Amino acid sequence: MEWLTFFEKWIWLGFAAIGFAILFNVPKRTLWVTFLLGALGGAVKLLTLHLGAGIILASFAGAMLVGFLSIGAAHFKHAPPFVFAIPAVIPMVPGAFAYRMMLGIIRLTENIDPNTFNQLLEETIHNGLNAFFILMALSLGVSAPMLLTRRESAKGLKVPLKIDGLIKK
Repeated sequence: MEWLTFFEKWIWLGFAAIGFAILFNVPKRTLWVTFLLGALGGAVKLLTLHLGAGIILASFAGAMLVGFLSIGAAHFKHAPPFVFAIPAVIPMVPGAFAYRMMLGIIRLTENIDPNTFNQLLEETIHNGLNAFFILMALSLGVSAPMLLTRRESAKGLKVPLKIDGLIKK
């Protein structure tokens, strides 16, 4: 991969993340962080693809990075992590696979010979499954770091202590 092409894609992924952030009406103070997270997540996806991994694993790696970095950004900018994570991950959504699947479904309704039908059905199912598993990888990659590092669930718990047969709260 040429570094100039990679840098250009990095910039466009960041701008796409800012576009979705503006669409979702996030605070202005969070826009530059959203740009960085979108660009870095997309860069990890592109590098992982360049190293030979599949699109699903690459999408998961990019989303996982965005998920972990959004937690730090949330503490830094005093905003919920999803304010940063969701707009940064949306540019990685597999629109081309979903589009090809829908075109395949439409073409399956035409009157075509059985061999072409079987090949088209196989391609349509392949594109649909790719889109589905990429979406699952993105959602798991963004939400897993937030679920793993969540501390609010343990803050309000009062665990009884057992000392010499007495229970104290």
